Amino acid sequence: MPSAQDNTPAAVRLSPYEQILDTDVRDGYVYYRALKAERGRLDTYVNRLAGANVNGMSRDEQVAFWLNAYDALVLQTVVDHYPIVRRTAEYPAKSIRQIPGAFERLTHRVAGKTLTLDQIEGTILPSFHDPRLYLALGRGAIGSGRLRSEAFSAANLEKQLAEVASECATRSQCVQVDPANTRVLVSSIFSWRRTEFIEAYSDKSPGAFTDRSPIERAVLSLVAPKMLTTERDFLAKNTFKLEYLPFDWSLNDLTGRGGR
Repeated sequence: MPSAQDNTPAAVRLSPYEQILDTDVRDGYVYYRALKAERGRLDTYVNRLAGANVNGMSRDEQVAFWLNAYDALVLQTVVDHYPIVRRTAEYPAKSIRQIPGAFERLTHRVAGKTLTLDQIEGTILPSFHDPRLYLALGRGAIGSGRLRSEAFSAANLEKQLAEVASECATRSQCVQVDPANTRVLVSSIFSWRRTEFIEAYSDKSPGAFTDRSPIERAVLSLVAPKMLTTERDFLAKNTFKLEYLPFDWSLNDLTGRGGR
């Protein structure tokens, strides 16, 4: 096992973080109580992130590094405050949003920088020009991308991000087709990062949607090819209204759901 002082790309990406994901994550949900009780591996991994040298990494190694770092920092943020105390009625009772400044104020040392979670998402990830990354982030919430039980890696990155996009088209938290009300409901993440999705996908939309707004074309370009045939047939009529789903900030906590 790599030592705590080993900050090479492979060492930072792998154990003990992959052990955490394999042990405490199931289908996107986390055994937070168990993770808190045995948090040594998580703290060790996060501590190693601080001195990691990303300058010598390839592009895919950097992407994997930042996705893993973000997700690990979310896990640590939740564990630091678990069980979460309700402070506002604006969010669900056990939401990560009940932790003051969880995304916008709490800072972390990563790769020699002092960053908030919002700064990783808003200033680091855009440089990679792949909006699938925003769907991949595990924000500690049911409405976010499904936290994987494996770490992101350079060798498997494209396969993993393709799976993230495919999952979006089949998860109700990301896309809902509602023929009865002539609607398609999509995750608020598309609205939050509209500039990046438009840049990457709006020009790839099928010709039937040329009258749609740039963000609508981008969303449809990403999810439509991965939908069921009946759903694609509904989309082809081009009579639906596209709306954003309220983001579900409920904590993705598996504790008490028949788990540990």
